[in-house]
Amino acid sequence: MIAISSISFGEDVEREVLDTLRSGMVAQGPKVARFEEGFAELVGTRHAVAVNSGTTALIAALRVLDLQPGDEVLTTPFTFVATLNAILDSGATARFADIGEADFALDPDVVAECVNERTRVLMPVHLYGQTADMGALMPLAETEGLAVVEDAAQAHGATFDGKGAGSFGLGCFSFYATKNLTTAEGGMVTTDDDAVADRLRVLRNQGMRRRYEYEMAGQNFRMTDLQASLGLPQLGSYLQQVESRRRNAEGLRTGLKDVEGLVLPSELAGRGHVWHQFTVILAPDAPIDRDTLAQRLSDRDVGSGVYYPRTVYDYDCYREHPRVIASPTPVATSVARRCLSIPVHAALSTDDVDRIVAAVREAMEA
Repeated sequence: MIAISSISFGEDVEREVLDTLRSGMVAQGPKVARFEEGFAELVGTRHAVAVNSGTTALIAALRVLDLQPGDEVLTTPFTFVATLNAILDSGATARFADIGEADFALDPDVVAECVNERTRVLMPVHLYGQTADMGALMPLAETEGLAVVEDAAQAHGATFDGKGAGSFGLGCFSFYATKNLTTAEGGMVTTDDDAVADRLRVLRNQGMRRRYEYEMAGQNFRMTDLQASLGLPQLGSYLQQVESRRRNAEGLRTGLKDVEGLVLPSELAGRGHVWHQFTVILAPDAPIDRDTLAQRLSDRDVGSGVYYPRTVYDYDCYREHPRVIASPTPVATSVARRCLSIPVHAALSTDDVDRIVAAVREAMEA
Protein backbone atom coordinates (compact mmCIF):
# COMPACT_ATOMS: atom_id res chain seq x y z
CA MET A 1 0.00 0.00 0.00
CA ILE A 2 1.26 3.47 -0.89
CA ALA A 3 0.22 5.44 2.18
CA ILE A 4 -1.24 8.95 2.14
CA SER A 5 1.60 10.02 4.46
CA SER A 6 4.96 8.64 5.53
CA ILE A 7 6.85 9.26 8.75
CA SER A 8 10.54 8.38 9.07
CA PHE A 9 13.54 9.79 10.89
CA GLY A 10 17.19 9.59 9.92
CA GLU A 11 20.27 8.95 11.99
CA ASP A 12 20.71 12.69 12.50
CA VAL A 13 17.42 12.81 14.40
CA GLU A 14 18.37 9.75 16.42
CA ARG A 15 21.65 11.39 17.41
CA GLU A 16 19.91 14.62 18.42
CA VAL A 17 17.34 12.78 20.55
CA LEU A 18 20.03 10.65 22.20
CA ASP A 19 22.05 13.77 22.95
CA THR A 20 19.00 15.28 24.64
CA LEU A 21 18.38 12.16 26.71
CA ARG A 22 22.01 12.06 27.84
CA SER A 23 21.98 15.77 28.69
CA GLY A 24 19.30 15.36 31.34
CA MET A 25 17.46 18.42 29.95
CA VAL A 26 14.27 17.01 28.49
CA ALA A 27 11.81 19.82 29.32
CA GLN A 28 11.86 23.19 27.57
CA GLY A 29 15.48 24.24 27.26
CA PRO A 30 18.27 25.13 24.83
CA LYS A 31 17.07 22.91 22.00
CA VAL A 32 13.66 24.54 22.00
CA ALA A 33 15.43 27.89 21.73
CA ARG A 34 17.51 26.63 18.78
CA PHE A 35 14.42 25.24 17.09
CA GLU A 36 12.63 28.57 17.53
CA GLU A 37 15.54 30.44 16.00
CA GLY A 38 15.73 28.12 12.98
CA PHE A 39 12.00 28.18 12.39
CA ALA A 40 11.84 31.97 12.57
CA GLU A 41 14.49 32.04 9.87
CA LEU A 42 12.45 29.66 7.70
CA VAL A 43 9.31 31.78 8.04
CA GLY A 44 11.08 35.13 7.88
CA THR A 45 9.96 36.61 11.20
CA ARG A 46 11.78 38.16 14.17
CA HIS A 47 10.27 35.70 16.62
CA ALA A 48 9.03 32.12 16.81
CA VAL A 49 7.52 30.90 20.09
CA ALA A 50 7.29 27.13 20.50
CA VAL A 51 4.26 25.54 22.14
CA ASN A 52 2.98 22.01 22.63
CA SER A 53 0.60 21.71 19.65
CA GLY A 54 -0.76 23.50 16.62
CA THR A 55 -4.08 23.94 18.41
CA THR A 56 -2.26 25.55 21.31
CA ALA A 57 -0.56 27.91 18.86
CA LEU A 58 -3.99 29.12 17.70
CA ILE A 59 -5.28 29.40 21.26
CA ALA A 60 -2.23 31.35 22.42
CA ALA A 61 -2.34 33.71 19.42
CA LEU A 62 -5.99 34.56 20.10
CA ARG A 63 -5.46 34.94 23.85
CA VAL A 64 -2.80 37.61 23.49
CA LEU A 65 -5.28 39.66 21.44
CA ASP A 66 -7.49 40.06 24.53
CA LEU A 67 -10.76 39.32 22.76
CA GLN A 68 -13.97 40.20 24.60
CA PRO A 69 -17.42 38.55 24.60
CA GLY A 70 -19.20 39.51 21.40
CA ASP A 71 -15.99 39.92 19.39
CA GLU A 72 -16.01 37.88 16.21
CA VAL A 73 -13.32 35.94 14.39
CA LEU A 74 -13.97 35.54 10.68
CA THR A 75 -12.58 32.34 9.20
CA THR A 76 -13.16 29.56 6.68
CA PRO A 77 -15.62 26.69 7.17
CA PHE A 78 -13.32 24.35 5.21
CA THR A 79 -10.69 23.50 7.80
CA PHE A 80 -9.75 21.15 10.62
CA VAL A 81 -11.82 21.55 13.78
CA ALA A 82 -8.88 23.02 15.72
CA THR A 83 -9.47 26.33 13.95
CA LEU A 84 -12.99 26.58 15.33
CA ASN A 85 -12.16 25.13 18.75
CA ALA A 86 -9.45 27.73 19.30
CA ILE A 87 -11.91 30.54 18.53
CA LEU A 88 -14.41 29.16 21.01
CA ASP A 89 -11.68 28.75 23.64
CA SER A 90 -10.90 32.47 23.30
CA GLY A 91 -14.48 33.37 24.22
CA ALA A 92 -15.06 34.95 20.83
CA THR A 93 -17.74 34.14 18.28
CA ALA A 94 -16.90 32.31 15.06
CA ARG A 95 -18.29 33.56 11.76
CA PHE A 96 -17.57 32.02 8.37
CA ALA A 97 -16.92 33.24 4.84
CA ASP A 98 -16.91 31.00 1.78
CA ILE A 99 -13.83 29.75 -0.04
CA GLY A 100 -12.51 29.77 -3.57
CA GLU A 101 -12.22 26.41 -5.31
CA ALA A 102 -8.82 27.22 -6.83
CA ASP A 103 -6.95 27.50 -3.51
CA PHE A 104 -9.43 26.01 -1.00
CA ALA A 105 -9.00 29.20 1.06
CA LEU A 106 -11.03 32.27 2.00
CA ASP A 107 -12.53 34.16 -0.93
CA PRO A 108 -11.54 37.82 -0.35
CA ASP A 109 -14.71 39.13 -2.02
CA VAL A 110 -16.91 37.10 0.31
CA VAL A 111 -14.79 38.09 3.30
CA ALA A 112 -15.41 41.76 2.48
CA GLU A 113 -19.16 41.11 2.57
CA CYS A 114 -18.98 39.31 5.92
CA VAL A 115 -16.97 41.84 7.93
CA ASN A 116 -19.14 43.75 10.40
CA GLU A 117 -18.76 46.05 13.39
CA ARG A 118 -18.07 43.07 15.70
CA THR A 119 -15.30 41.53 13.58
CA ARG A 120 -11.97 41.75 15.41
CA VAL A 121 -9.85 39.05 13.81
CA LEU A 122 -9.42 37.64 10.32
CA MET A 123 -8.19 34.04 10.42
CA PRO A 124 -7.26 32.67 6.99
CA VAL A 125 -6.26 29.01 6.75
CA HIS A 126 -3.42 28.15 4.37
CA LEU A 127 -4.72 24.76 3.33
CA TYR A 128 -2.79 21.81 1.86
CA GLY A 129 0.48 23.77 1.69
CA GLN A 130 -0.57 26.86 -0.28
CA THR A 131 -1.35 30.27 1.20
CA ALA A 132 -4.64 32.08 1.00
CA ASP A 133 -4.75 35.21 -1.17
CA MET A 134 -2.87 37.41 1.28
CA GLY A 135 -2.43 40.10 -1.37
CA ALA A 136 -6.16 40.79 -1.17
CA LEU A 137 -6.84 39.82 2.44
CA MET A 138 -4.18 41.96 4.12
CA PRO A 139 -5.33 45.31 2.65
CA LEU A 140 -8.88 44.41 3.66
CA ALA A 141 -7.76 43.62 7.22
CA GLU A 142 -5.80 46.87 7.41
CA THR A 143 -8.74 48.94 6.14
CA GLU A 144 -11.11 47.35 8.64
CA GLY A 145 -8.63 47.45 11.53
CA LEU A 146 -8.58 43.66 11.96
CA ALA A 147 -5.89 41.57 13.60
CA VAL A 148 -4.71 38.72 11.36
CA VAL A 149 -4.08 35.24 12.76
CA GLU A 150 -2.84 32.82 10.12
CA ASP A 151 -3.68 29.15 10.56
CA ALA A 152 -0.56 27.93 8.79
CA ALA A 153 -0.64 24.43 10.28
CA GLN A 154 -0.05 22.87 6.85
CA ALA A 155 2.07 25.59 5.26
CA HIS A 156 5.63 25.46 6.68
CA GLY A 157 7.74 27.41 4.21
CA ALA A 158 4.89 28.35 1.86
CA THR A 159 5.08 31.86 0.42
CA PHE A 160 2.94 34.58 -1.11
CA ASP A 161 4.87 36.96 -3.37
CA GLY A 162 8.04 35.76 -1.65
CA LYS A 163 6.77 36.48 1.87
CA GLY A 164 6.44 33.51 4.18
CA ALA A 165 3.19 32.08 5.47
CA GLY A 166 3.06 33.10 9.10
CA SER A 167 4.78 36.44 8.54
CA PHE A 168 1.71 38.51 7.64
CA GLY A 169 0.14 38.52 11.09
CA LEU A 170 0.40 36.05 13.95
CA GLY A 171 1.38 32.75 12.30
CA CYS A 172 0.29 29.46 13.84
CA PHE A 173 1.97 26.21 12.83
CA SER A 174 1.54 22.54 13.73
CA PHE A 175 4.25 19.90 13.98
CA TYR A 176 1.85 16.98 14.30
CA ALA A 177 3.17 13.63 13.13
CA THR A 178 1.87 13.85 9.55
CA LYS A 179 2.98 17.44 8.87
CA ASN A 180 5.80 18.25 6.45
CA LEU A 181 7.97 19.08 9.46
CA THR A 182 7.14 17.11 12.59
CA THR A 183 7.97 16.88 16.28
CA ALA A 184 5.20 14.26 16.81
CA GLU A 185 3.19 16.91 18.67
CA GLY A 186 4.08 20.57 18.87
CA GLY A 187 3.36 23.99 17.47
CA MET A 188 4.81 27.45 16.87
CA VAL A 189 3.57 31.04 16.86
CA THR A 190 5.51 33.46 14.66
CA THR A 191 5.48 37.25 14.83
CA ASP A 192 7.52 40.38 14.17
CA ASP A 193 6.02 42.13 17.21
CA ASP A 194 8.47 42.12 20.15
CA ALA A 195 5.77 42.81 22.74
CA VAL A 196 3.47 40.09 21.45
CA ALA A 197 6.32 37.57 21.42
CA ASP A 198 7.14 38.49 25.01
CA ARG A 199 3.51 38.00 26.09
CA LEU A 200 3.39 34.63 24.33
CA ARG A 201 6.49 33.42 26.16
CA VAL A 202 5.06 34.46 29.52
CA LEU A 203 1.65 32.99 28.70
CA ARG A 204 3.07 29.55 27.78
CA ASN A 205 4.98 29.36 31.09
CA GLN A 206 2.04 29.60 33.51
CA GLY A 207 2.20 33.39 33.31
CA MET A 208 5.72 33.47 34.82
CA ARG A 209 8.62 35.54 33.55
CA ARG A 210 10.79 34.26 36.42
CA ARG A 211 10.04 31.39 38.76
CA TYR A 212 7.06 32.17 41.02
CA GLU A 213 6.77 35.72 39.67
CA TYR A 214 3.39 35.74 37.93
CA GLU A 215 2.51 38.51 35.49
CA MET A 216 -0.64 37.08 33.91
CA ALA A 217 -2.98 34.12 34.08
CA GLY A 218 -1.14 31.61 31.94
CA GLN A 219 -0.97 27.95 30.99
CA ASN A 220 1.58 25.20 30.52
CA PHE A 221 1.89 25.50 26.74
CA ARG A 222 5.57 24.55 26.66
CA MET A 223 7.34 22.40 24.08
CA THR A 224 9.96 19.95 25.37
CA ASP A 225 13.58 19.62 24.28
CA LEU A 226 12.74 16.05 23.25
CA GLN A 227 10.19 17.37 20.77
CA ALA A 228 12.59 20.02 19.52
CA SER A 229 15.24 17.32 19.03
CA LEU A 230 13.00 15.69 16.43
CA GLY A 231 12.51 18.95 14.55
CA LEU A 232 15.98 20.49 14.66
CA PRO A 233 17.70 18.18 12.15
CA GLN A 234 14.73 18.42 9.78
CA LEU A 235 15.16 22.16 9.44
CA GLY A 236 18.45 21.72 7.64
CA SER A 237 16.98 19.46 4.98
CA TYR A 238 13.45 20.86 4.88
CA LEU A 239 13.73 22.73 1.61
CA GLN A 240 15.08 19.58 -0.05
CA GLN A 241 12.02 17.70 1.20
CA VAL A 242 9.77 20.38 -0.23
CA GLU A 243 11.52 20.04 -3.60
CA SER A 244 10.77 16.30 -3.53
CA ARG A 245 7.11 17.05 -2.85
CA ARG A 246 7.08 19.55 -5.72
CA ARG A 247 8.57 17.00 -8.11
CA ASN A 248 5.98 14.46 -7.03
CA ALA A 249 3.18 17.00 -7.45
CA GLU A 250 4.40 17.83 -10.95
CA GLY A 251 4.52 14.13 -11.81
CA LEU A 252 0.94 13.70 -10.62
CA ARG A 253 -0.24 16.78 -12.51
CA THR A 254 1.47 15.67 -15.72
CA GLY A 255 0.16 12.13 -15.48
CA LEU A 256 -3.42 13.11 -14.62
CA LYS A 257 -3.91 16.32 -16.61
CA ASP A 258 -6.21 14.78 -19.22
CA VAL A 259 -8.37 12.64 -16.91
CA GLU A 260 -12.00 13.50 -17.51
CA GLY A 261 -13.90 14.66 -14.45
CA LEU A 262 -10.82 15.28 -12.31
CA VAL A 263 -9.90 18.82 -11.26
CA LEU A 264 -6.23 18.99 -10.26
CA PRO A 265 -4.64 21.34 -7.71
CA SER A 266 -2.13 23.91 -8.92
CA GLU A 267 0.44 26.33 -7.60
CA LEU A 268 -1.19 29.70 -8.21
CA ALA A 269 0.75 32.68 -9.55
CA GLY A 270 2.92 34.33 -6.91
CA ARG A 271 2.49 31.51 -4.40
CA GLY A 272 5.08 29.00 -3.27
CA HIS A 273 3.26 25.71 -2.63
CA VAL A 274 4.86 23.19 -0.24
CA TRP A 275 2.41 20.38 -1.14
CA HIS A 276 1.38 19.11 2.25
CA GLN A 277 -1.44 17.41 0.35
CA PHE A 278 -2.28 16.87 -3.31
CA THR A 279 -6.04 17.35 -3.27
CA VAL A 280 -8.17 16.69 -6.34
CA ILE A 281 -11.82 17.55 -6.82
CA LEU A 282 -14.31 15.36 -8.63
CA ALA A 283 -16.13 17.52 -11.15
CA PRO A 284 -19.96 17.54 -10.98
CA ASP A 285 -20.08 15.57 -14.24
CA ALA A 286 -17.35 13.07 -13.26
CA PRO A 287 -18.11 9.45 -14.16
CA ILE A 288 -17.76 8.36 -10.50
CA ASP A 289 -18.06 10.06 -7.13
CA ARG A 290 -15.37 10.77 -4.54
CA ASP A 291 -16.11 7.78 -2.31
CA THR A 292 -16.02 5.39 -5.26
CA LEU A 293 -12.65 6.78 -6.31
CA ALA A 294 -11.28 6.35 -2.78
CA GLN A 295 -12.46 2.73 -2.64
CA ARG A 296 -11.07 1.91 -6.08
CA LEU A 297 -7.71 3.38 -5.12
CA SER A 298 -7.66 1.31 -1.94
CA ASP A 299 -8.40 -1.79 -4.03
CA ARG A 300 -5.27 -0.89 -6.01
CA ASP A 301 -3.16 -0.41 -2.87
CA VAL A 302 -3.06 3.38 -3.05
CA GLY A 303 -4.03 5.30 0.06
CA SER A 304 -6.10 8.47 0.08
CA GLY A 305 -7.73 10.82 2.55
CA VAL A 306 -10.71 13.15 2.78
CA TYR A 307 -9.65 16.51 4.25
CA TYR A 308 -12.42 17.48 5.09
CA PRO A 309 -15.74 15.64 4.67
CA ARG A 310 -17.97 18.48 5.96
CA THR A 311 -17.84 22.15 6.68
CA VAL A 312 -16.49 22.55 10.19
CA TYR A 313 -19.74 23.84 11.69
CA ASP A 314 -21.82 20.97 10.25
CA TYR A 315 -21.73 18.77 13.37
CA ASP A 316 -24.27 18.38 16.15
CA CYS A 317 -21.96 19.90 18.79
CA TYR A 318 -21.72 23.16 16.82
CA ARG A 319 -25.11 23.51 15.08
CA GLU A 320 -26.83 25.05 18.10
CA HIS A 321 -23.76 26.61 19.66
CA PRO A 322 -24.51 30.25 20.51
CA ARG A 323 -21.05 31.42 19.38
CA VAL A 324 -20.99 29.60 16.05
CA ILE A 325 -22.66 31.66 13.33
CA ALA A 326 -23.13 29.52 10.25
CA SER A 327 -24.29 31.11 7.03
CA PRO A 328 -24.50 29.50 3.59
CA THR A 329 -21.08 28.66 2.15
CA PRO A 330 -21.99 26.81 -1.05
CA VAL A 331 -18.48 26.45 -2.46
CA ALA A 332 -17.08 24.96 0.74
CA THR A 333 -20.07 22.65 1.09
CA SER A 334 -19.66 21.42 -2.48
CA VAL A 335 -15.88 20.96 -2.25
CA ALA A 336 -16.23 18.97 0.98
CA ARG A 337 -18.36 16.43 -0.90
CA ARG A 338 -15.99 16.16 -3.85
CA CYS A 339 -12.39 16.44 -2.55
CA LEU A 340 -9.87 13.65 -2.16
CA SER A 341 -6.17 13.81 -1.28
CA ILE A 342 -3.74 11.34 -2.82
CA PRO A 343 -0.10 10.67 -1.83
CA VAL A 344 2.47 13.36 -2.63
CA HIS A 345 4.91 12.99 0.28
CA ALA A 346 8.68 13.13 -0.05
CA ALA A 347 9.18 9.39 0.47
CA LEU A 348 7.53 8.54 -2.85
CA SER A 349 9.73 7.15 -5.59
CA THR A 350 9.24 7.84 -9.30
CA ASP A 351 7.76 4.35 -9.59
CA ASP A 352 5.34 5.15 -6.75
CA VAL A 353 4.15 8.29 -8.56
CA ASP A 354 3.67 6.26 -11.75
CA ARG A 355 1.65 3.67 -9.79
CA ILE A 356 -0.54 6.37 -8.29
CA VAL A 357 -1.18 7.91 -11.70
CA ALA A 358 -2.05 4.52 -13.21
CA ALA A 359 -4.35 3.67 -10.29
CA VAL A 360 -6.22 6.97 -10.53
CA ARG A 361 -6.61 6.71 -14.29
CA GLU A 362 -7.99 3.16 -13.99
CA ALA A 363 -10.25 4.09 -11.08
CA MET A 364 -11.77 7.05 -12.93
CA GLU A 365 -13.11 4.86 -15.71
CA ALA A 366 -16.86 4.58 -15.43
